[in-house]
Amino acid sequence: MNVAIVGTGYVGLVTGVCLAERGNTVHCVDTNPEVVEKLNAGQVTIYEPGLDDIYLRNLKKGRIAFSGDLEKAVLLAEIIFLCLPTPPGDDGSADLRYILQVADDLGKIFARNPGAGYKVVVDKSTVPVGTSDKVLAAIRKNAGPAFGFNVVSNPEFLREGFAVEDFLRPERVVIGSSEERAIVALKDLYEPFLQTGSKVIVMDEKSAEVTKYAANAFLALKISYMNDLANFCDAVGADIDRIREGIGSDSRIGPKFLFPGLGYGGSCLPKDVKALLKSASDAGSALSVLQAVEDINQEQRKRFFRKMERHFGGKLEGLRFAVWGIAFKPNTDDTREAPVFHIIDELLKGKATVAVYDPEAMAGARARYGDRIEYAESSYGALQGADTLVIATEWFEFRKPDFRLMKTLMRQPVIFDGRNIYDPRKMREHGFLYHSIGRKTHEHHATEG
Repeated sequence: MNVAIVGTGYVGLVTGVCLAERGNTVHCVDTNPEVVEKLNAGQVTIYEPGLDDIYLRNLKKGRIAFSGDLEKAVLLAEIIFLCLPTPPGDDGSADLRYILQVADDLGKIFARNPGAGYKVVVDKSTVPVGTSDKVLAAIRKNAGPAFGFNVVSNPEFLREGFAVEDFLRPERVVIGSSEERAIVALKDLYEPFLQTGSKVIVMDEKSAEVTKYAANAFLALKISYMNDLANFCDAVGADIDRIREGIGSDSRIGPKFLFPGLGYGGSCLPKDVKALLKSASDAGSALSVLQAVEDINQEQRKRFFRKMERHFGGKLEGLRFAVWGIAFKPNTDDTREAPVFHIIDELLKGKATVAVYDPEAMAGARARYGDRIEYAESSYGALQGADTLVIATEWFEFRKPDFRLMKTLMRQPVIFDGRNIYDPRKMREHGFLYHSIGRKTHEHHATEG
């Protein structure tokens, strides 16, 4: 099939490349000439494991192309994906200006080309309930009543770090439409991706829009619940790891998203939780549990910093902190809403020195802090003369370090582990004062500071 992708950000580029990998002819459109130039020159503009190889293969075979020409792309296409940003406003609402502007442009293009044939316009971006109606109205206003098209909600369920796998082998595909012609077109497009057990779920547009938010909000709920529970474990001396194992073995609960830490971050969960809360407020139907999820998440990173501050008696000036991990999770360079930023901000307010290392996300730290912190070329480089190591992202390369070398590099053998990646008993054996979340990590854990 001929497919147009409008927007070459994270979702747009992964969608376009994976559709091309299954034999479709894909034309990606972006308004940024620099991005278009890089993509046509063989340079991937996002970090996502596994994307480079299939992008280059399909670029060489001519199955994917990039330009700023919206009209050319959509006139050739049978299906048009809108993969545009929906940044949060000050009140938490999703900003639809980019989507509605393109919808307006599409209507004008359709009006100029009445013989272009039937089009399926797909909302792939994460959008609030009712957006498909707004997109339909914006296109129809200019296209007129005669032009044949439908608007479909087709939310993405891509995990950063696993997005290629998720697209090529989806657990489920949600198609939000009541128009049979559009449903058949989307089913045909996705048929080559479906594995045994994969589901295609057809529902109305509004239900599809809510499904995306509901899924991310539920995952955020699991994370915040475990963080709240881990803090309780700290207070009573229980072990969150054992509890996680105990409840995760229940098939009704499952083992995923039960890991306590610094809270959720990234481009999806924080934004989607806030947007759903705003939609619920606008509808006069408050989601009280979800508000608690948001509050717990904001408090978690603050609580972790206070634990560090107590350890040093509230005096951080002159101390040196090594930070391993900037990205909000491993296998991505995404630093949006990264929990570590709160910790670094507070360390700088306390006049501490901070040295950071991340395998992929150093650019995000530089963009935020400039020359206010130091940037190490390796994990061990960050430890030189450090009074404390803070672990903020559970990259694989941090899991089996040389602890003897670490002790020789550090001024004090103190670790604050925001991701619980080490065994507390082994850390005591290595001679580290080790703090984690919701575990008995040191005999003086509750009273230090």
